[in-house]
Amino acid sequence: MMNRQHLLGLFVFLATGCAATFSSWLPAAASEKPTAIDIGTRRELFVDQFLVERLSGDAKLKLQRPTPHEVVLETDRPWEGNTCAYYTIFRDGDLFRMYYRGSHFDEKNRRSAHPEVTCYAESRDGIHWTRPELGLFEFNGSKRNNIVWSGPGSHNFTPFKDNNPQCPPDARYKALAFVPKTGPYKKRGLIALKSADGIHWSLMVPQPVITKGAFDSQNLAFWDAHAGLYREYHRTFESGVRAIMTGTSRDFIHWTDPVLLQYPGAPKQHLYTNAIMPCPRAPHILIGFPTRYLPQEGQRVEPTFMASRDGRIFHRWLDPVIPKDAPKDRAGNRSNYMAWGLVQLPGNDREYSVYATEAYYTGPSSRLRRFTYRVDGFVSLHAGPGGGELVTKPLQFAGKKLMVNFRTESDGCVQVELQTPDGRPIAEFALERCAPLRGDAIDQAVRWKGEPDLAALAGQAIRVRFHLKDADVFSFRFAP
Repeated sequence: MMNRQHLLGLFVFLATGCAATFSSWLPAAASEKPTAIDIGTRRELFVDQFLVERLSGDAKLKLQRPTPHEVVLETDRPWEGNTCAYYTIFRDGDLFRMYYRGSHFDEKNRRSAHPEVTCYAESRDGIHWTRPELGLFEFNGSKRNNIVWSGPGSHNFTPFKDNNPQCPPDARYKALAFVPKTGPYKKRGLIALKSADGIHWSLMVPQPVITKGAFDSQNLAFWDAHAGLYREYHRTFESGVRAIMTGTSRDFIHWTDPVLLQYPGAPKQHLYTNAIMPCPRAPHILIGFPTRYLPQEGQRVEPTFMASRDGRIFHRWLDPVIPKDAPKDRAGNRSNYMAWGLVQLPGNDREYSVYATEAYYTGPSSRLRRFTYRVDGFVSLHAGPGGGELVTKPLQFAGKKLMVNFRTESDGCVQVELQTPDGRPIAEFALERCAPLRGDAIDQAVRWKGEPDLAALAGQAIRVRFHLKDADVFSFRFAP
């Protein structure tokens, strides 16, 4: 039955001869259907609220922490020291490459012990690293070192391998590095560098290509294949608080005017490094490990986690992913930075390795430790013994099977139901017809009794209902 407001609306409609349909005066629930999100065959993670319509029972989105492992590098060479920082790690075919700042703080004299340099290491397994003698730059009268860049830009030289299919061979590796307004540089800012082999570097243009910002951090860039452009993320200040800016480019030389990242619902906090990158198995999502700076706690830092669908608006999780006790020497001044990079080690398709620093500023050296995440395992849909559910917003998919990345306790299980947009179970895919998922699998197909044809629903609007008990779901995908 229509209320007084709707009757008044009908009167105006009739009296004015308006061409609008009568349904426009009805309540939204009766006249509007929610637009379905087209996910095609892409993998979706629970790193934000983008697909979530509602959670019920004991279900929640739970931030995960990586598991600590061995120390992979101790910076004990004369050109390195206790303030080595801004590590970049990426896989390049069968080789893993690492770049980092070599520097040392003299605790007695309270000053830098030697000029900053950029160092290079490599590995075949991501665990055991060698420092090749490159013979490029002299340190204390010798070129027998692993220094790959020296002079302006060494403070935070941050490279990547450019996977842009249009990239020329002589610029297959690119980097950003901060230089002050000194010598040949007419402005302070980020210079653009290129390399054919990742070892021998040269300027792409004579002057900085990005000049708006503070830059005293690990400023990075990469080719975003999903968007078809380069993205850069660098440090700035916003009202006295350390913040992150971003810009885009088609050629790595000409960049858009940078804008601040946004974190709806999150408090304003100091953020130093950002470690932003495309999510490996879901490249339409950008993930980052921004380092939160805590000046009120002796200038302690800690890595956190965030995710974005557009590269500017991020869902930022507030708990640290590597706390100060994981496992040691992380509570001091700037002693807990996440390296930029997330890699899969040979023969291990179930884990990602990430790296973080420890033991900064004190003693003769600092260390880099490896940690591991489960594949897609940054955030999970979790429910305890009480059980719970998540229902998605209306989705539209392609493909013919539903794959789930999940883990259950011994008495736990996961079941999935497909619904119409208005929340009614689709008979063949009702919850009671779903074979419970138990155990631990990265990509497990969901099955319903009678093996109904899932492809028949492709292109239609549906909802997905996850019912779980003592279990975690990390991602799902409708696959070909």
